[in-house]
Amino acid sequence: MSDSGTLLDSLDKEPSEYIHGEYLTLFIEELLQNGNKTFQDLDAISVSIGPGSYTGLRIGLAVAKGLCFGLKIPLITVETLDSLLALGRKVHPDQNLCAVLDARRMEVYSKIISSEETVVSDTEATIIDESTFTDFEPFICFGDGAAKLSEIWSGRDITINNDIKLIAAGQLNVSIAKFRNNNFEDLAYTKPMYIKEFKVG
Repeated sequence: MSDSGTLLDSLDKEPSEYIHGEYLTLFIEELLQNGNKTFQDLDAISVSIGPGSYTGLRIGLAVAKGLCFGLKIPLITVETLDSLLALGRKVHPDQNLCAVLDARRMEVYSKIISSEETVVSDTEATIIDESTFTDFEPFICFGDGAAKLSEIWSGRDITINNDIKLIAAGQLNVSIAKFRNNNFEDLAYTKPMYIKEFKVG
């Protein structure tokens, strides 16, 4: 939760089965109570649009849409990897950054930006091997998909930072910029950014 571009409070929980489906609205109410705010004090709602867990994205977007519709306030979406890159930039201000989210086995959702903030490899599902992203070295790699890359990328000019975790506060600067530019989403047509096709079985 933020006010005038300043982070007031955040609540981050380690994911577990069904936790967000059962408790997300309770977490929101807890944040509001901690800040002596009500739903009517909200001017907009920001939500991570993906990529990520299919279930988590659907639940998060559904709750955000419902609140925006009921409160008659705008919806802002932020790519999950942009949030992660924003957190990485605070720690590594002058480096090339590679944000990765685990997509199972040796696949990750990835996005790479240069030290000058240029996107050099946009959001994609990437199957990792020993030579993936050699054109972008040196770079700092982080996110929940980074740990499994340490061995396969050993000996390269890559630093793995396992301390940078995806948290809600990473959305702040992107969300504020979108709010100030009236860059809002259509509640009826906004869908999660899945990247990969959803499969059952």
